[in-house]
Amino acid sequence: MKVIRPIALSDYDELYNIAVESGIGFTSLPVNEALLRRKIEQSEIAFKEQVDKPANQSYLFVMEDTDSHEVVGTSGIAATVGLEDSFYHYHCGKVVHASRELKIHNTVDILTLCNDYTGVSEICTLFLKENARQGSNGRLLSKFRFLFMLEHQTRFSETVIAEMRGVSDENGTSPFWQWLEEHFFSMDFPTADYLTGIGDKVFIAELMPKYPIYVSLLSKAAQAVIGQVHEKTRPALQLLQQEGFISRGYVDIFDGGPTVEANLQHIRTAQASRKLPIKIDQQKAAEGVLCYVINTQVKNFRAVSTEVYVDKEQNVAYISAQSAAALLVSENDPIRFAPTKII
Repeated sequence: MKVIRPIALSDYDELYNIAVESGIGFTSLPVNEALLRRKIEQSEIAFKEQVDKPANQSYLFVMEDTDSHEVVGTSGIAATVGLEDSFYHYHCGKVVHASRELKIHNTVDILTLCNDYTGVSEICTLFLKENARQGSNGRLLSKFRFLFMLEHQTRFSETVIAEMRGVSDENGTSPFWQWLEEHFFSMDFPTADYLTGIGDKVFIAELMPKYPIYVSLLSKAAQAVIGQVHEKTRPALQLLQQEGFISRGYVDIFDGGPTVEANLQHIRTAQASRKLPIKIDQQKAAEGVLCYVINTQVKNFRAVSTEVYVDKEQNVAYISAQSAAALLVSENDPIRFAPTKII
């Protein structure tokens, strides 16, 4: 069984291996020991903290195989972004150049540097090891976060975003960044990506063009990847789109990848979820449907994918003893759950 739990300092080696496997362009997990240890420490603090409104908390989870005890994936949630460090995007907009006398009307695409997403919550740091990419593992590693956020709404913003990895090749070359590098930065994409990942963002404000960029001035290769995702990121984008996430024209300032957003209350898995006390019964549970299930705790949070049978008369949810043990719950404790297939 795969169980999701809060990360611990003892998971450092596994997290480092995941960071290495994730490769260039995965900004939230740079291969940097000090930063990775700090991420774990900040997450441990966040899970212990009493919170009545979202601030700078950062929650990092791992997926563990209960048989081998191997950590096979990670995903995270930032309660807010941009409150301590500026959170940059380009917004894709338009300007009109027109002359009534000459009967000329041209609409031109532009990219404008902005901080519009300051204060929103972000789902981030989702990566599943190659050897665990089977069944519903990937979906569980993503979707349990919506249940956690809904259950603990005071910890998060109503708006939730996800930055999607943009187009780059196996060497980490980004067509979008190549144009920026040539004209403004004199720094390759892997270096810029790494510096951002370790929190060194001063160079962005110092070197980034302050005025809107006319898209038509970019190279054809750079224009072609604006708002496009990396080949390996397409499944993650499709999953979020199925949940109701949409793009409002914001893209990453390094690789041009899209940022998508949704209102927490409107995310399909959150909407479809229920909270009920449990009964433990193997046979009854087997009659149910496969669900994403979380306990309602924070510090001792757990999530699994398992069968749940709902008794509508008693208004209780039946789960197996194995699932109850994995979730750290006993009879009559509450769980929040949502079916893996929403009609």
